[in-house]
Amino acid sequence: MSPPIFPTLPGQGWSVKKTPTFSTRVASHTSGREVRASFYAHALYQFELCFDALDSSGANVSLQAKSLQTLMGFWMSCGGQQGTFLYVDPTDNAVTAQAIATGDGATTRFVLGRSIGGYYEPASYVTSIATIKVAGAATSSYTSTAPNLIDFTTAPASGAIIAASFAYAFQCRFLDDQAEFENFASGLWTIGGLKFRQVR
Repeated sequence: MSPPIFPTLPGQGWSVKKTPTFSTRVASHTSGREVRASFYAHALYQFELCFDALDSSGANVSLQAKSLQTLMGFWMSCGGQQGTFLYVDPTDNAVTAQAIATGDGATTRFVLGRSIGGYYEPASYVTSIATIKVAGAATSSYTSTAPNLIDFTTAPASGAIIAASFAYAFQCRFLDDQAEFENFASGLWTIGGLKFRQVR
């Protein structure tokens, strides 16, 4: 069963923070030289959202009726930091004809990923696959496994480019076990600095 999806609500405000993060141990020597060891093969993303207005009374339909209960209930169902969920970044959630690998005639399992600039990384959680192509020809001879794997029935030929069009989300957890919602007017609430980070 897939994790729940973070709700999209009209009261979300600006700005949105998205922070790619690595973990590196740096050991400095008296000579001034350094030894660096990276603990992450790929970056993990941290997000921070704010909601300028959430409806609690059901009267403010432009904010989605009872959007406060929707967001607060979602946060509580995750148990703060405990549970995971899928966040669909509206600016980063799909690729078309993304080259993911080159066949070698033996390998049948591949990880779906996406390029950002010149950097390639695995997709956090694939939510749907539109097409898979091998050497330019669409194929349905594969199965998919969460969060981001595909297994071909027959290994793609050596040198065959494997490309995919798919949608994805970021699998995340909240960073805190407390969430401060503020009632600033009758039936209207706000929350700033709702933080969560990607998990693997």
